[in-house]
Amino acid sequence: MLNSIVTQPAAPVPASDFVRDLVRQDMQRGTYGGRVQTRFPPEPNGFLHIGHAKAITLDFSIAAEFGGTCNLRFDDTNPDTEEIHFVEGITEDVEWLGFRPAGVFHASDYFGQLYEWAEHLVMRGLAYVDDQDGDAISAQRGGFGKPGIESPFRDRGPEENLDLFRRMRAGEFADGSRVLRARIDMNHENMQLRDPIMYRIRRGHHFRTGDEWCIYPTYDWAHGQSDAFEGVTHSFCTLEFDSHRPLYDWFLEHLPLPSDQPRQTEFARLELTHTVMSKRLLAALVADGVVDGWDDPRLPTLRGLRRRGYPASAIREFCSFIGVSRTNSRHEIELLESFVRTELNRTALRRMAVLHPLRLVLTNWPVDADRRPVVEWFELGNNPENADDGVRVVPFAGELFIEEEDFAEVPPPKFFRLAPGREVRLRGAYLVRCTDVLKDESGRVLEVRATYDPETKGGSAPDGRKVKSTMHWVSAAHAVDARVALYDRLYTAAVPGEATGDPADDLNPASRELLTGCKVEGALAETPPGAVVQFERLGYFAHDPRDPLLFHRTVGLRDEWAAIQKRHR
Repeated sequence: MLNSIVTQPAAPVPASDFVRDLVRQDMQRGTYGGRVQTRFPPEPNGFLHIGHAKAITLDFSIAAEFGGTCNLRFDDTNPDTEEIHFVEGITEDVEWLGFRPAGVFHASDYFGQLYEWAEHLVMRGLAYVDDQDGDAISAQRGGFGKPGIESPFRDRGPEENLDLFRRMRAGEFADGSRVLRARIDMNHENMQLRDPIMYRIRRGHHFRTGDEWCIYPTYDWAHGQSDAFEGVTHSFCTLEFDSHRPLYDWFLEHLPLPSDQPRQTEFARLELTHTVMSKRLLAALVADGVVDGWDDPRLPTLRGLRRRGYPASAIREFCSFIGVSRTNSRHEIELLESFVRTELNRTALRRMAVLHPLRLVLTNWPVDADRRPVVEWFELGNNPENADDGVRVVPFAGELFIEEEDFAEVPPPKFFRLAPGREVRLRGAYLVRCTDVLKDESGRVLEVRATYDPETKGGSAPDGRKVKSTMHWVSAAHAVDARVALYDRLYTAAVPGEATGDPADDLNPASRELLTGCKVEGALAETPPGAVVQFERLGYFAHDPRDPLLFHRTVGLRDEWAAIQKRHR
């Protein structure tokens, strides 16, 4: 089920940052007739990650705040790497994040128009066919402070270039044998303007146009022109496209635009510690089997975060909080987790689960006439943050499961949980005192024995005596078996590859631990797929959307971001 759509929030009040200030100025000046239209233009060669979430949030929020529209447009100009299931997945991810595009388009919608405009530049002497291969063209571009070398085919006449270009389109030439280049300036200080390639011959089967085309436009040729076809006013890109903006403008300035010329503005991309945001690196992790697909909960993909239980609202709030700037920076992943934790603390139902079960037997627990342990039922609140979430009824009997780490036969200093002779509170039930342990031949504790105080029902003593620990538990007779996946950072280094140059060197071999034989209360068997609950005292866990009774730890209860902030003060 998709989250609620937030494209048009009630009475939106634009925030203040350089991007919004620019749009606000355009509105005041009447630029574009006071119209605002944005777009989010992913390439369908992989799934979206949280870095894209920042761009999505900006594109759609700007449109909503200023009464405009935002389209989703797929940059599908490379048939060798793009697939329909990426298109479907990206569309789903955008909607899950909480945004509904005004329209869904593809660069391939404009292949015919792009070709006509390319012919327009050819006839004006602003584009030419180059017979050289990619290596030769790359070598002739020169470098910073080093002039480029003009192609020997640069001065062909418009008629010859048009003939060759049409023959490229007709499929007369082999792949890679010719390209169409813009004729700008081979000595320009901006390398993007040194006669960039507009079309290349590539006989790949396109998932939308099939084999209709054997030449495909480059990103730089398709992008700005697609913006113009759609009537985009403000084209937001990340900073790596800063050097492409002059080329974006050059193409638009030399074409018969159907409306006002769009404006490109760049902002800093999102980087997080302990992960990577490169689709190439993420695709390699998937292809090499390091992770179990694009929705592996260890990945920063939106599909992975969704499966892990990250609420879409928390991701949007995080993206809005970090804002937009002109300087790239890396944010601690703990900051993102703090937004997730805050949202889940408010919304997640509470449940009890024991991940490393140790049997606790209450030796004085009553039995009925058939010598069967009596079962009591306790009402426990579903969410202390929201009384409307009500209560659930939890069974309690003479044999329970507690966490192994909640018992110590020889307790270390400051250990306040169960130990021989010590009394603790079982959450919402009774006070119990440890009397004995049962061990195997190796000395491992198999079972803890205790007595309960029947006068402490609900967990408080009538004589006012205090205990220092409250422990969660699950009734052994009513427990449900579950599997639980625990996660650590996918990369051990805050900046993967910083030390060696290869992020793979920092991969964490212990980034996931799968626990089997966990014991959970029966209500967890009724948890909807994909829902997130709080395992009391343990953290927040998401029920896998496809695998019943597999739970992924979303985040722990401890606010690590708050601890980081305290250290920095």
